[in-house]
Amino acid sequence: MNILIVEDEPLAAERLSKLAKQLQPDSVILACLDSVKRSVAWFKSNPQPDLVFMDIQLADGLSFEIFDQAEVKAPIIFTTAYNEYALKAFKVNSIDYILKPVDEADLKTALDKLKNLTTRASPSKIMESIEYAMQMLTKKYKERFVVKVGEHLKTIEVTDILFFYSLEKTTFAQTREGRKHILDYTLDQLESLVNPTEYFRINRKYIISIKSINDMINHTNSRLKLILKNSDDDDVIVARERVQEFKEWLDR
Repeated sequence: MNILIVEDEPLAAERLSKLAKQLQPDSVILACLDSVKRSVAWFKSNPQPDLVFMDIQLADGLSFEIFDQAEVKAPIIFTTAYNEYALKAFKVNSIDYILKPVDEADLKTALDKLKNLTTRASPSKIMESIEYAMQMLTKKYKERFVVKVGEHLKTIEVTDILFFYSLEKTTFAQTREGRKHILDYTLDQLESLVNPTEYFRINRKYIISIKSINDMINHTNSRLKLILKNSDDDDVIVARERVQEFKEWLDR
């Protein structure tokens, strides 16, 4: 396996190289590049590698700029010190997203995932996954909402909202302080506006944060019943078709 490393921290690049050799003894490290400029030049003058380890923040910009300036058909495993706000986006097809410091177990999982994928996916599908993941990583989610309080307007931070719910065609945000505010959005709209690592659509009526959950109880027909903080609704049910994805969201 021919591997290219795009990483501007020498120690991190050295560690990746060492771990890759341990897990894939037949691997060849083609180069270690520390900038967008050098990476673009490399891709323009060399055959595609089998795999690229790529940091997001490089010495001269974001690694996403490489894709705008050169053809990259190889699968990518991103390595970064960023927080996991886009972790879910990278758990698709050819891509994994590993937080630094990279450990052997995470890298092995990523390489196994790559092996399983490339035996069944075409290069075009791999590139679709890369493009989707980059879009998700750079997507900006709402940080606050403007709400009416009497004759006044105020803002509430998204981090202060435990859950969103719909009642009689009106959408509400329930806060940690026990207050509810009417929002000028539908739940369908909110689902794309809030960070999916923090909020999950459990059914037609609720989008909840993990911090809102007091208890989870097995319910009929393979469903889950939730007891939410600051809620007097005793019938908050995770839809059966969403239970498995909900468990994966909890266990990320």
